[in-house]
Amino acid sequence: MKRSLTVGTTAEITAEVTEDMCPAFDGVIVHRVYSTWSMAHHMELAARKVLAPHLDDDEEGIGASLSIEHVAPTPVGHTVRVKATATEVNDTTVVCDLTAYDGDRLVGRGRQVQRVLPRRTLEALIERARQ
Repeated sequence: MKRSLTVGTTAEITAEVTEDMCPAFDGVIVHRVYSTWSMAHHMELAARKVLAPHLDDDEEGIGASLSIEHVAPTPVGHTVRVKATATEVNDTTVVCDLTAYDGDRLVGRGRQVQRVLPRRTLEALIERARQ
């Protein structure tokens, strides 16, 4: 991993909440708000944006853990801004603190861990999992 990734590196994504981001079970929307699984997806994307520009050509990142606290609803039509901030960085691990906002209102927070591996190692792990 390039030394350009340091504690404090940030990345953000924004997304307008749409119907397909609502919690739905058996095809029925339960609430017309931003679902926790959509928040998880956006938090993963923001954390990936922290790491990706700093990977060497022979490396890849893989998610190791994600924890989320969904603290407030965000209605359809509102825009969510998700920010990831690197809080721990070493040769094999990047930890990001995550926040999600609807305007200035905090709607979620979390933590994501990514492991950095040589591409060959990751490919071998995936191949073993296929067997």
